[in-house]
Amino acid sequence: FRIAEEESLRLSTLADDLLLLNRTDTGRFNLNKQPTELDTLLLNTFESFEPLAKEHCIDLQIQLPEESVPNCVCDGERIQQVLGIFISNALSYGISGGYVKLSLSYSDSVFWIMTEDNGVGIAAEDKPHIFDRFYRADKARSEKSHFGLGLSIAKEIIDAHGGKIIVADTPGGGTRFFILL
Repeated sequence: FRIAEEESLRLSTLADDLLLLNRTDTGRFNLNKQPTELDTLLLNTFESFEPLAKEHCIDLQIQLPEESVPNCVCDGERIQQVLGIFISNALSYGISGGYVKLSLSYSDSVFWIMTEDNGVGIAAEDKPHIFDRFYRADKARSEKSHFGLGLSIAKEIIDAHGGKIIVADTPGGGTRFFILL
């Protein structure tokens, strides 16, 4: 029963992801944009992933600006979904004893959200494809919970916001994802 329940949950998640991508393809993807306190959104995301980080023996960190930042007009639920994708990947492909950092900054009317880890990183030859649907850089990985859709969903959500995602290497190994809104 446990295995059947886990497989049902996996298939339900896959179906939801495919429906979201279909809505973006057909122009039926709607955002619920509202003034959003991104620092609060990041803090809530951080807190929701703390138990999973501890389970993976990874230090989850957060860095928020000391000064207040204006509200960002965005779909907070969808931005939180993107952050969840980045953090989930970082924890799944991270190294025990490593870290995942979530940070926010604001300058020149642009919000910068960054996730950073010191995990295995993304090979240069894989970077051009990581936002492609069903693409998985590590073909040998037996992780069943990743279908290769997360980063393509993240990109669709950020594109719908008129934002941008930048991927870079973390000095010393790992990956940084920047979201610009």
